[in-house]
Amino acid sequence: MHIQMEEPVMAEREYRVPTPEEAVARLVGMLDLESLPDDGGSEDRFIAPVFEQAYWRVFGGQVLAQATAAAMRTVDPRRVVHSVHGYFLRPGDATKPIEVRVERLRDGGSFSARRSQAYQDGVPILSMISSFQKPSGGPTHQETMPASVPAPEDLPAPEVLLGHINHPVMREWGSGRPFELRHIDRPIYLEADRDRRPASAVWMKTKAPLPEDPNIHRAAILYASDYTLLEPVLRQHGYYWAKPGLKVASLDHAMWWHRAARADEWLLYVKDSPSAQSSRGLGTGAIYTRSGELVATVAQEGMIRSPQGLKSKVQEQVQKRAVSAGKTQRELNQKYKAAWRSRYMR
Repeated sequence: MHIQMEEPVMAEREYRVPTPEEAVARLVGMLDLESLPDDGGSEDRFIAPVFEQAYWRVFGGQVLAQATAAAMRTVDPRRVVHSVHGYFLRPGDATKPIEVRVERLRDGGSFSARRSQAYQDGVPILSMISSFQKPSGGPTHQETMPASVPAPEDLPAPEVLLGHINHPVMREWGSGRPFELRHIDRPIYLEADRDRRPASAVWMKTKAPLPEDPNIHRAAILYASDYTLLEPVLRQHGYYWAKPGLKVASLDHAMWWHRAARADEWLLYVKDSPSAQSSRGLGTGAIYTRSGELVATVAQEGMIRSPQGLKSKVQEQVQKRAVSAGKTQRELNQKYKAAWRSRYMR
């Protein structure tokens, strides 16, 4: 099946989708920042690598994770990141390296704060503040993980969902991402959710083992938290990722780490949307280990602009006919409809 998406790919030549092992190696590599020489200023400076991808923009989770990895390099290793709050200021170019500058705002008795700014061509693309804490005792509680959630083994892998789509971005989403996502709700890559509601959930983990460094796992979970967080907004309004003319962009992102977890083991990511208005939608999420520990809480607001004009409507009608006529898509909908009808409450 061929899908026409309006956003450009990175290059006109044929894009080679990385293997799962290559994708995970790239994830680890992009967190290995190079320190730059002291230029006499008050900031620590780093170069964050980028890797070839199908889409021309830098994935937001990547620059968040790199800005956090840079901040980690400036903090006493006994202090652990517990929150980040960032604003996406401009789209990043996936062909150019990213310079990250870190300002050491405060080092107190228990907490440290850092400001990270990510730059390309001398202008900021992300501004973020992170906070670190020396672990200490105190009261403990958490929200309970939803029950009646299908196991990841009972859900289709992304290459099964998207392997038949002839488009470089869809091929990358299917098999070239470092994380495997298994959708608990009917996926909305190619068609709208048939049961509109502002909620969704996925299982996720890296496609290959990660190094033992806990900071790599923390940064990797932050990277993955940018996947699908705005999907509850799209589901509620009958939108889907390949909808012609739809424009979606992250505006900000916040995450709070509660407990340590491995990013190379299954994590449940449960999301909802409390509000959408003025071309903006808010997504909130909770990330759990398979055993039910609450790992992190996430929030993001995004710009969501509806398709306009006759051209988008015509393109969508043609695309819908292609999707409904596709044998693979019909077989997937039939095979997994019982799992995708599962309902869970937070």
